[in-house]
Amino acid sequence: MAVWDDLVGQTRVEEHLAAAARDADALVTAHAAGEPAPEASKMTHAWLFTGPPGSGRATAARAFAAALQCVSPDRALGGAPGCGFCDGCHTTLVGTHADVEIVRTDLLSIGVKETRDLVRRAQLSPAGGRWQVIVLEDADRLTEGAGNVLLKAVEEPAPRTVWLLCAPSLEDVLPTIRSRCRHLTLRTPPVEAVADVLVRRDGIDPETAQAAARATQGHIDRARRLATDERARARRSVVLKLPLRVDDVGGCLKAAQELVDAAAEDAKQVAEEIDVKETEELKAALGAAQGGRMPRGTAGAMKELEERQKRRRTRTQRDSLDLALTDLTGFYRDVLALQLRSRSALANTDVRDALERIARDTTPERTLRRIEAVLACREALDRNVAPLLAVEAMTMALRG
Repeated sequence: MAVWDDLVGQTRVEEHLAAAARDADALVTAHAAGEPAPEASKMTHAWLFTGPPGSGRATAARAFAAALQCVSPDRALGGAPGCGFCDGCHTTLVGTHADVEIVRTDLLSIGVKETRDLVRRAQLSPAGGRWQVIVLEDADRLTEGAGNVLLKAVEEPAPRTVWLLCAPSLEDVLPTIRSRCRHLTLRTPPVEAVADVLVRRDGIDPETAQAAARATQGHIDRARRLATDERARARRSVVLKLPLRVDDVGGCLKAAQELVDAAAEDAKQVAEEIDVKETEELKAALGAAQGGRMPRGTAGAMKELEERQKRRRTRTQRDSLDLALTDLTGFYRDVLALQLRSRSALANTDVRDALERIARDTTPERTLRRIEAVLACREALDRNVAPLLAVEAMTMALRG
């Protein structure tokens, strides 16, 4: 299985990356033989992958990183880099390759300190003799200071270092950084392609796979979670009932509270799974005796961990709320499609009765205002508005 097989519905991007990987391999081969580098090359030192959520930005970056590190003997016989089986491909894809640093964050932002560590890493020569690759999956979460630190490294890269940045859109990255990157745009994968992947790779039955792919409108990770996680299906069912519960002020406030509480519960579950383990591992690393007191001078490290865990809980809660708001947007999009007699396929066919009821009782103009209210709530959460206040304002705007 080639590394590109995980890219779903991205034929143009796959072709571009495969060509760049071939040229990168030619550069390494020429360098090893002491020969001059080829004059024409599609390879460059910095790449920016953009596309909507679920399009596979990080998947494309990791696949490209694997192709750059491919050591398959078939290359000498004309085979393309990115076989998916050799040690270079395998260790890159599982995240253990010595020359590939994959950076993802579960916090709200990436700060200057973390970015400086990456820049220092980028100056090292590759241990395996090929490329030093830095994959930054959340480039949109760089603070302004961190972005300026990264800019210097992108402007003056080490000879064998490649930066692979991922962000939802060009506007999410500093103009000075994006102007120095080669830009690739990924599209939302077709529903049929996502369903096929779920059946072929995850063993999900075709009917469930099709329903999950349609409900998430081509978002691969969400479709997989919806098809395999009963809790995810239950949460989605609750969200899709919200439009029928906002007939009065009391219903609006109660629905908002339940939505925020559900997101907080998600954050709590993540914390229970990760925080205790992290805390115990840090205590052991700092030399704390089993069940005993912490050594002197370790309070700062423990406080830093607690702050990180607190920021992660905030991020998890916001991500859970954002997922619910995305489902809500899809609901009203289906309502609008019914009102306008559009031929577009409905995403939420499992609640068609509710869709038809609201479509019949309201106007397209009102539906558009409701979609705008959901989008305004998402923007408010991005600006750090208190979640309950933002969701209450939204549910009041959704009232019939």
